[in-house]
Amino acid sequence: MDKSLNHFTFFTFTDDFWKQSPAEQAAFYPTWFEDLQEVAPCRTFYQVFPARADTDGLIWCTVPFEEMETSPDGDPIGRFFERLTHSVHCRRALIRPTETLWGFTSPSSYARGPSSQELDPFSPNHAPYLVIYPFVKTIDWYMHGRDTRQGMMNEHIRIGHQYPEIKQLLLYSTGLQDQEFVVVYETGDLVKFSTLVSELRSSEARRYTLRDTPIYTAMRRTPEQLASLFSTRPPWK
Repeated sequence: MDKSLNHFTFFTFTDDFWKQSPAEQAAFYPTWFEDLQEVAPCRTFYQVFPARADTDGLIWCTVPFEEMETSPDGDPIGRFFERLTHSVHCRRALIRPTETLWGFTSPSSYARGPSSQELDPFSPNHAPYLVIYPFVKTIDWYMHGRDTRQGMMNEHIRIGHQYPEIKQLLLYSTGLQDQEFVVVYETGDLVKFSTLVSELRSSEARRYTLRDTPIYTAMRRTPEQLASLFSTRPPWK
């Protein structure tokens, strides 16, 4: 998998948005989606509500390291943040960010090599559901020796391999946000995914989880579907 910056913007529509007429709401989306094309080369859209009551939607932006290294301005991360800020803040009367999670991809120090279960942000084909949460380990985890940690992770990896259809992306964000990692899963079956998580939580490594909330479950949508879903005019009218 190509190394990349991955950024998740969770947002909700404001009361002013819902006070607009259906025609005004419909006019909002095209310019916003056009601006987002300039933010990152890869953008994926999701519906969050009603899985959570505090968030309506999600924008997943990915910038490959290759583009960062060849950026003419020498600061591609700053450029990404600047453009994303503009695309959201010039619409702050209508949309409000509720959370951001972000980090960088990196080869796992516990896996022997690339896995068929790695989630590729650049793939044109995505499963219907995305589950995302921040993750922090306890201090005791890092006090263990390398071999001890590897043994516990081997159990963790073995359990995950029993669910080959569930893909995972691990982002590193230590020192950049409150969490150390952002864990991202993609699945077509939420019931099976919940079973996987239950099994993982019974493994030895679970003792060393300090925090793994809030959890966001999101549904993959096209821009057109989002515009139809988040409108005061039902699509069947």
